[in-house]
Amino acid sequence: MTTFQNITALLQDRVEAAPDKVFLFSQPDGRQFTYSQFADAVARTAALLAGEGVAKGDVVSLLMPNSVEYVIAYFACWRLGALAGPINSHLKEQEISYVVSNSEAKALLVGSEFLPVINQLRNLPTLNAVILFDDEAQATRDFTKVEATADVTLDDEAIIIYTSGTTGKPKGCLLTHGNVVANARQISQWLGFNESDRLLTMMPLFHMNAVSVTTMSALYAGGSSVVSPKFSASRFWQIVSDYKITSFGSVATMLSMLLTTYPEGVPAGLQTEQLRFAMCGSAPVPAETIKRFEETFHCLVIEGYGLSESTCRSTFNPPDENRRAGSCGLPIGNEMRVVDDDDTEVADGQLGEIVLRGDNVLKGYYKNPEATAVAFRNGWFHTGDIGYRDTEGFYFIVDRKSDMIIRGGENIYPREIDEVLYQHPAVSAAAVVGVPDDLYGEEVAGFVVLRDGGEASERELIEFCKARLADYKCPKTIRFVKDIPKGPTGKLLKRELAKMA
Repeated sequence: MTTFQNITALLQDRVEAAPDKVFLFSQPDGRQFTYSQFADAVARTAALLAGEGVAKGDVVSLLMPNSVEYVIAYFACWRLGALAGPINSHLKEQEISYVVSNSEAKALLVGSEFLPVINQLRNLPTLNAVILFDDEAQATRDFTKVEATADVTLDDEAIIIYTSGTTGKPKGCLLTHGNVVANARQISQWLGFNESDRLLTMMPLFHMNAVSVTTMSALYAGGSSVVSPKFSASRFWQIVSDYKITSFGSVATMLSMLLTTYPEGVPAGLQTEQLRFAMCGSAPVPAETIKRFEETFHCLVIEGYGLSESTCRSTFNPPDENRRAGSCGLPIGNEMRVVDDDDTEVADGQLGEIVLRGDNVLKGYYKNPEATAVAFRNGWFHTGDIGYRDTEGFYFIVDRKSDMIIRGGENIYPREIDEVLYQHPAVSAAAVVGVPDDLYGEEVAGFVVLRDGGEASERELIEFCKARLADYKCPKTIRFVKDIPKGPTGKLLKRELAKMA
């Protein structure tokens, strides 16, 4: 097994092996980057960042739409030894400001469509530069390539990505060059990717799913990645046919939308025979959805499990007839256990918390030693997910230890929404929970107790949330109740609320 010193060394190895092979396809405008052309674009962009004072250890925030520019930006940061800091583009201005400020970003690469939401950022003391990065060639026209930083090791941080935590405040996960390379190796080897594979990137590049599963894995395998701005059910099969896609990353919502849009199967005249399987994660896929998708489109669905803290994937089902329905699969290269509250491993078939250990598990949380210590107690990373392992080693996720809601692949922490609802002058008490939804997996439902004499409508409170939170976090329904059910210690009984919903 070849060991690479850092991500840039991995890219250089692929350039030397096949300089003229196309690595990146830009689906909306037809641009193509060979491995050699991609490496040159990365080097020019690194020079652009270096010109703004970015150096090893600095954070560069990334706020852009899905594009080849986004991928180039990641690699430019890594070439300098800087940390790429992807920002969820659905966040509102104050949420974006928190992420940029907390990470102490030195520069921001931004797409023009997001300029209206970054006004607060210009006054941050650590942010030296805001760089428009709609078109790599235009942005770097005055720059020649910068040499890669020589002393970047596998233990150096490559990414800081924010994820919700048990306090409700997002935490910065520090992922190293070693984490990113290891997960790319694990995924590509487990799924059998090679230089003939073309992976479709339509999941957002501000999530590790798109970075690891369809970008870095393609690079590790010496294959190609096709970057699409976003998922479109109406254009999906045409893209698969045009670009000879062999696999794609998805969430359950996408599979459901494709079934709704194409109930009779793939449209006639399109070439999809090369499509091997759909990779699905972020939330469990209903067994009925998998069955219908495979019967309708003759394409396997391969489920996996992971989280930002494990770079992306920790398990995958085998990409063949050995996969287990309802299971998130087998560990793909890291260690995995199910433990009780005392961190003692439980017997097969018994429920417990999923814990992880391995090369793909994060280094720690940025400037949060307390959270890091709690997560890594007894030498294992504690996921907060409840599940079990069967006698053949397949893992099943059945619940979450926390109250996290996963809506269409997006993690939502209820306390953040609760706190916004409490800010409304008419609200005395509030709580939100996740409720089952056929399209998104889970939807956000709110429960509110009004103050004596207070008045507010469901629509008013939803709009109140929308003004302060990303739309996907906002409750879709709000029910007015006389009291929020609580246990003997005062803890909210959210399971009771879910039943009411």
